[in-house]
Amino acid sequence: MEKQQPKIADKKLRGEWAEMRFMVCATEHGLQVSKPWGEMRSYDFIVGRPQNFVSVQVKSTTARSRSGYVCTVRGGHTSYPAGSFDFLAAYVVFEDAWYIIPLEKIQGMRDVSLYPKLKNAKYEKYREAWNLLQPAPDSSAGPIEIQACAEDFPSAGFDPLELWRNRSHLDRLYTYNLPTGNDSWSADPT
Repeated sequence: MEKQQPKIADKKLRGEWAEMRFMVCATEHGLQVSKPWGEMRSYDFIVGRPQNFVSVQVKSTTARSRSGYVCTVRGGHTSYPAGSFDFLAAYVVFEDAWYIIPLEKIQGMRDVSLYPKLKNAKYEKYREAWNLLQPAPDSSAGPIEIQACAEDFPSAGFDPLELWRNRSHLDRLYTYNLPTGNDSWSADPT
């Protein structure tokens, strides 16, 4: 049997393609998907709705291992630390199969072996488990309070980092309560 070759040979490009495939598949399963700006997060997507968000790290594999595939689940050369994301979405390219695996099931691992042809394989119960990304219908994390500081300043030469470092001079605090829609300004930001 001839060895299959990926249509996209470059690993970085294939990773970007897998992320696009994830967005399409998640949307087809009725999930709301958001992509954070930049590439410095330990997760690729946020899935859900207010008060019920989960973070997802997407990986793909074409690497065969015995009768399955091995999928790298590390950032750089080290495994992801606790709290890096909530779920791994591992895509086995040649099988067109997604595995939605909770982080706690792969915590500290450098890679996972996926066996789409073996029904009793360790991670097979997570195959196409898109329902794990759905928020529970009765779940509620309670009220969310958003606080922000504001001050009058000239827009020319504005440096937000410098403003944050010297935030002791801020004169007002804005508070917004998401569920109730109540908002308020206080005179003391501390």
